[in-house]
Amino acid sequence: MSATPVNILAIESSCDETSAAVVQNGKVLSNLIATQKVHEQYGGVVPELASRAHMQHIVPVVDVALKQSGVDKKDITAVAFTQAPGLIGSLLVGACFAKSFAHAMDVPLIAVHHMQAHVLAHFIDDPKPEFPFLCLTVSGGHTQIVLCRSYLDMEVLGETIDDAAGEAFDKTAKMLGLPYPGGPLVDKYGALGDPLRFSFPVSSMEGYNFSFSGVKTAVLYFLQKQKKENENFVTENLNDICASVQYTIITMLMNKLRKAAKELGINHIGIAGGVSANSALRKTLLAEGEKNGWQVYIPKFEYCTDNAAMIGITGYYKYLKGEFTDLNVSPSARATWS
Repeated sequence: MSATPVNILAIESSCDETSAAVVQNGKVLSNLIATQKVHEQYGGVVPELASRAHMQHIVPVVDVALKQSGVDKKDITAVAFTQAPGLIGSLLVGACFAKSFAHAMDVPLIAVHHMQAHVLAHFIDDPKPEFPFLCLTVSGGHTQIVLCRSYLDMEVLGETIDDAAGEAFDKTAKMLGLPYPGGPLVDKYGALGDPLRFSFPVSSMEGYNFSFSGVKTAVLYFLQKQKKENENFVTENLNDICASVQYTIITMLMNKLRKAAKELGINHIGIAGGVSANSALRKTLLAEGEKNGWQVYIPKFEYCTDNAAMIGITGYYKYLKGEFTDLNVSPSARATWS
């Protein structure tokens, strides 16, 4: 008789996407994501509206995730949820649901750090990285280089000291008059432009840290100056502006990643987080891999942005280690990890 499978119900609600997944023995059986369109008219995520939408979505999303997985709620082994970081109101919705489900079904509760989950998204599908490997995690709120020694042994080697790369993309898009979310549009138009047309400053921070506030400010002053001379400057040069800004941000990311790989002697390199869906970044990383002899790992697009599958795979490895939490656990908007 085969062993009883480990079925993890996973909940992700850190920002503006409500997601639920079922992971069985490390394999994703379902991964549902409900997006929130309400924020588009405001040009960014409105925390109160996000938490309200999570309350509307959480039950039906979990219900469909369970049905698609073919796993009955009585057969759930444990519940994993995003505990930190994120919007506190959004996190509370997911945490409260996870606690209630775990208590009602009398199963263990597993608290997951959102950024650790982004890294472990690499282990959802093949090929999987070999340890140790370096992971560049790039999202709207975080930019980090992480040394991964094992599934649960990770160290943040460097991170942004101000803005994240994803924020730099989104703020650039807003300055260009592009609708929210703007990052994917910078990628879209940038693919059609000349990345060397306009020059923006590349920051040089100590160690493996990043800074993107300078490039954001440089773009602002550049656009103000150009529009004084030609009010149609953005419209006439949109593709080249996007390509040039994108090239600058990616150059900063690659400079630090290259430095870390060389100094630590690691040639297994991964990328994770929402910005890892950027096509130019993916192409550049693959080119760097060929140039430097790296083995490069890039998750599927569906596992780059916020999703519960990555929470579930992290929950699975934490389950195997017996890393459970109790019902007194509280979500946190900001939390360190290592």
